[in-house]
Amino acid sequence: MTPAVPHDHPFLLAGEPASTGGWREIRAPWDASLVGRAGVAGRDDVARAVDEAHRVAPEARALPAYRRAEVLLRIHDGIREAREELAFLLAREAGKPLAAARYELDRTMFVFRDAAEEAQRIGGEVIPLDRMPHGAGRWGLTRRFPLSPVSGIVPFNFPLLLTAHKLAPAIACGATIVVKTPPQDPLSVLRLAAIVREAGYPPGAVSIVQCAVEDAAPMLDDPRVRMVSFTGSAKAGWEIRRRAARKKVLLELGGNAGVIVAPDADLDRAVDRCVVGGFTYAGQSCISVQRILVQRGVYDAFLERFVPRVQGLRTGDPLAAGTDVGPMIDEPSARRAESWIADALAAGATALTGVGRDGALLEPTVLTGTRPEMQVECEEVFAPVVTVRPYDAIADAFAALNDSAYGLQAGVFTRDLRTAWAAFEALEVGGVIVDDIPGFRVDHMPYGGVKASGQGREGVRFAIEEMTELRLLVL
Repeated sequence: MTPAVPHDHPFLLAGEPASTGGWREIRAPWDASLVGRAGVAGRDDVARAVDEAHRVAPEARALPAYRRAEVLLRIHDGIREAREELAFLLAREAGKPLAAARYELDRTMFVFRDAAEEAQRIGGEVIPLDRMPHGAGRWGLTRRFPLSPVSGIVPFNFPLLLTAHKLAPAIACGATIVVKTPPQDPLSVLRLAAIVREAGYPPGAVSIVQCAVEDAAPMLDDPRVRMVSFTGSAKAGWEIRRRAARKKVLLELGGNAGVIVAPDADLDRAVDRCVVGGFTYAGQSCISVQRILVQRGVYDAFLERFVPRVQGLRTGDPLAAGTDVGPMIDEPSARRAESWIADALAAGATALTGVGRDGALLEPTVLTGTRPEMQVECEEVFAPVVTVRPYDAIADAFAALNDSAYGLQAGVFTRDLRTAWAAFEALEVGGVIVDDIPGFRVDHMPYGGVKASGQGREGVRFAIEEMTELRLLVL
């Protein structure tokens, strides 16, 4: 299948396609070719989207569970029918290797299917109240009610999947939602918007807009917005937390994810998975492997296996068969990562492979001799860059991994259950992944971080809890 002729993709405003602010060209990070044009929304459009989401909230909330499930399954089926079209569109606009784009589509479909199931099992609790004398003869019943409207803000690295993680739980619980697309690669999300439009959710209950950051202000400032779900950088996320004031806020933010390789680890498996975890989609994931801590006794053996595997990764055109690492989202991002590498090298680090850059394409890079204060260690590099350091005792590894402002997920390669349990107890992260990389995620599991990495949890069932409030009835 060859790339399609560029098309115009309007945004979805209160159930109707629109392009009131004109069109913005989206170009491929690989070769700057025109991928398509995105309809631009202005602040008035965003305000209207919030107005409609507020107006339609009672109608959406009243939809019975089976109707909400039907809507979600129609979205799932629409994505399945458009899978190849969406995959090529995503690969071109995001610079994502085609196999990775298809995998994102499969995960996106799973989220909508899972949400259809969860929509039908949102339950409550019956609580006997007669544990105190004045509660005799009374019962409490709990029920979850949707917070409407919800604002959802999505980053560029997994635009379809992360839109699904906002949109699917909102529909599942009967909430209304306004989603802001990522500016770098909005076309695939706007194509999804056309599928959502035909799925049968009340018109006005979903708007999906592509707009400037400043024009998204009503999504944060309108007092009628009850909840904000944001995925993106820590800096932007905590500013949203401050600005959103009394709203409920779910933040899925950045990280500098660490891996611990214990002396008893299966080194071949650890190497295989760390190569995948560090360099898939050019390392542009908040749970991409960034820091690898290897016990000193197996440190050399790990590097002897790891570096050649990284050197064997195929870089280039994301649409070419067999490409492992494509370009980063844009050249400024690649230049920023390149400068961090240069700073580390100037401060005494060693590059075992990589470092080179051609436009937005940054070579997969492995650094040793790094120190915790270097940006490639303490900040989120969000690029195909991995550091490898030795440690002596497992307690030293736990301390080194915790020596970070972030805490999203961590991987621990070990065959000893005692080490796994000790990691679970000690590591300050939202999830500890045993015998695998921190990038492991199944989309129905609770996912989120601690410290600067955010607050709250995604995964459809857990996001439904975030997007609803508990109400008590006493009888």
